[in-house]
Amino acid sequence: MKIGITGATGQLGRIAVDKLKLYTPSDHLVALVRSPEKAVELGIEVRLFDYSNPETLAESLKGIDKLLLISGSEVGQREVQHKNVIEAAKASGVKQIIYTSLLHADTSSLNLATEHLATELILKESGITYTILRNGWYTENYFGSLAGAIESGILAGSAGEGKISSASREDYAEAAAKVLTGDGHANKTYELAGDIAYTLADFAKEASEQSGKFIQYKNISEKEYSELLIKIGLPESLAASIAGWDIGASKDDLFDDSKTLSSLLGRPTTTLKDAIKTFLIQ
Repeated sequence: MKIGITGATGQLGRIAVDKLKLYTPSDHLVALVRSPEKAVELGIEVRLFDYSNPETLAESLKGIDKLLLISGSEVGQREVQHKNVIEAAKASGVKQIIYTSLLHADTSSLNLATEHLATELILKESGITYTILRNGWYTENYFGSLAGAIESGILAGSAGEGKISSASREDYAEAAAKVLTGDGHANKTYELAGDIAYTLADFAKEASEQSGKFIQYKNISEKEYSELLIKIGLPESLAASIAGWDIGASKDDLFDDSKTLSSLLGRPTTTLKDAIKTFLIQ
C-alpha cells in the first residue's frame, strides 16, 4: 500500500512522515511536494506536486492508495487548490483521502472555516472514501510571540476568557499516521483537540513559571491587537486575521472537550506545560 503525503516538507508534514515511518515501511511512503530538493532528507520517494497545477497532479498520484491531504497554506486559494487535488485523486484511483480540516468547521466563526467546510463538501461529493481530521489549534501558534512576551512581561491578545483546547503538531501528526495505517476510519469526521483547555491568561501564567519571568496577559480590543501586530512588522491582512482568530477564541471556537484526539493516540495529548518547556529549551 502506498501512502502519499502532501506538503511533506511543511511543519506538520515532516512530523507526519516521521510518525508514519513508525507504522509502515518507508518504501510505502511518497512525499508530494512543490520543491522536491527540500524533501530528499525525508528518506522516502519524492514526487513533484503543486496544488495550483492541476494538469500535473493526476500523474503524481498514480499508484497512491491513501492520501494525506494537508490543507494548503494559501488562505483564499485553498478551496480551488484542494478541489484540484481531490479531482486528480479520483482520476488516479486513490482509494481514501485523509484531510486536515478545522475544529468545528461547520459552526466556527473563524474566517478559516469557510474554505475547510467547502473542501469537506467537495470531498464527500467525490465518492472517494474519506476521513476528515478537524484539527484544533496548534499550541505552537503561540510560540511566535512568546519570546517577546518574556522580554516585555506582557502577552497581548483579544481572546478574553475563551477556552483553548490546543495540542502539539506532533499530536495531530501522530493521529493522522494512526488513521492512515489503521482501520475503522472510513467516512468519519473527527473533532481533534487537546485534553486540557486553557485561557491566554493561563498560558501567560505557565510561561511565567517555565521561564522564571513574570508575564501578564493583557486583553485588548480586536482593533488594538491588529494595530499592535502591524506595529511589530506583520502584514496588515495577517494582523487582521490573527486578531480575528483571537475573537473566535473568545467565543470558544477553539474549545472541545471530547478527548477524541487522545482516544486516537491512545495516550494523553501534550500538556501546555510540556509544550512550553520543550520550546524554551530548544
